[in-house]
Amino acid sequence: MNPDHVLKTVLLTEKANKQSSELGQYTFEVFPNATKHTIAAAVEQAFKVTVRRVNVMNYRGKNKRGRSGLPSTTSDYKKAIVTLKTGDKIELM
Repeated sequence: MNPDHVLKTVLLTEKANKQSSELGQYTFEVFPNATKHTIAAAVEQAFKVTVRRVNVMNYRGKNKRGRSGLPSTTSDYKKAIVTLKTGDKIELM
């Protein structure tokens, strides 16, 4: 299994940075067909850490209006919050 087929990006927001520093939780945007087991395996393989828990959320795209007033939506996406074993870290920068 290739981690590139499961993980898209690491989400770096203010809340995600606080969770990673205080709780050891890292947030990833993943492909829609990824499951908790495949996400855990991909993170362990890519970053050489031990995963304790994976929480997954599906987000629906928001409704928008274009310049000409026509309605459209942003893309749907799936987000995973991965909790690591105490003492493990992922160096993002």
